[in-house]
Amino acid sequence: MTQAPEIPEATRRRHDREIVALAVPAFGALVAEPLFVMADSAIVGHLGTAQLAGLGVASALLTTAVSVFVFLAYATTAAVARRVGAGDRPGAIRQGMDGIWLALLLGIAVIAVVLPLAPGIVDLFGASTTAAPYATTYLRISSLGIPAMLMVLAATGVLRGLQDTRTPLYVAVGGFIANAVLNVGLVYGAGLGIAGSAWGTVIAQCAMASVYLTVVVRGARRHGASLRPDAAGIRASAQAGVPLLVRTLSLRAILMIATAVAARLGDADIAAHQITLSLWSLLAFALDAIAIAGQAIIGRYLGAADTEGARAACRRMVQWGIATGVVLGLLVVAARPLFLPLFTSDPVVKDAALPALLMVALSQPICGIVFVLDGVLMGAGDGPYLAGAMLVTLAVFVPAALLVPAFGGGLTALWAAMTLMMTVRMATLWWRSRSGRWLVTGATR
Repeated sequence: MTQAPEIPEATRRRHDREIVALAVPAFGALVAEPLFVMADSAIVGHLGTAQLAGLGVASALLTTAVSVFVFLAYATTAAVARRVGAGDRPGAIRQGMDGIWLALLLGIAVIAVVLPLAPGIVDLFGASTTAAPYATTYLRISSLGIPAMLMVLAATGVLRGLQDTRTPLYVAVGGFIANAVLNVGLVYGAGLGIAGSAWGTVIAQCAMASVYLTVVVRGARRHGASLRPDAAGIRASAQAGVPLLVRTLSLRAILMIATAVAARLGDADIAAHQITLSLWSLLAFALDAIAIAGQAIIGRYLGAADTEGARAACRRMVQWGIATGVVLGLLVVAARPLFLPLFTSDPVVKDAALPALLMVALSQPICGIVFVLDGVLMGAGDGPYLAGAMLVTLAVFVPAALLVPAFGGGLTALWAAMTLMMTVRMATLWWRSRSGRWLVTGATR
């Protein structure tokens, strides 16, 4: 962000209203997503340890497969918001339909891979001989819902780009309730066991996709936008998504490497790491909600060729990110003694986790800046830069993390490396935001 005059009070209040209106419902929808897995775990857990272990392996694989394609939401949000800012709502919806068609095609491709290879994939991830059959059953059935899951991602991006985060919240809450009811009925009422849980998830995801499609189709008909697949549009959506895919895979690699290093530190450290990582991920939801608001708002401003509005909105969202990070950090420090007993009674695990949680707390203001600027640059369609920046971050993190066990460091040192990783991300994103090169205006980038 280049130097600029102080934002007038009226402008700040307008930005604040926009951020709150988009971020609060987005946060609710983000929190609802992991509740699907939690509900499945609570219901399947009563079937037995082997079934729960199988669910754990399969759901981790399923979550990873879907999260890799999160660019469907991010790229679609930015593209649709630009069209909205340019006053081309029919074009915005048409752009969104391209993303939905791409999601359907990718989902079918994933099914074609997962169905025949499910047993081998489960074995590759180290499932025990007792858990593997249950993991395979769950993975094969639930994979049938992947096209719906990916379409939900793309359709969520359409509505976010249209400046609507309330509908995704309602759909997410409705989907969670339907998933829980279906799971209970199919697992126990119909006696289908873990297969019933998988079918419940598939049905709930298909229902969510149907609701989204109904909303988008109504909007398309209202504005005269075509619903037919457009090869050029689908190809453009895929091209916009590739850099964001690289970014996401790089981030996933960082998290996997951190977990692998923690496992080498010992049982107590890996247990403490999982607790710390779960809290870090929960805090990320709050910051990601502001980033989602940034994607929608920045895309709209740039589509309207309002670079000064985009700069002002960016500065205000960074202020929100820092303030939110400070509050979250203080909450972590205050809640540490209360948080840990929820996960473990082992004093060794607690001793390992306490200083690591302090590192998480200290890093939250940095995380606030990173998430916001990440969202701003996504909203600007600056995917190639984001991909390159994440590759640089990965290159810095890998040796730092691998040196932790080599020099006898513990979990706190590993989370210091995680903080270094976020600091590098902040530096690269901050430099780009100040350069102004992301301020490309127009209905398309």
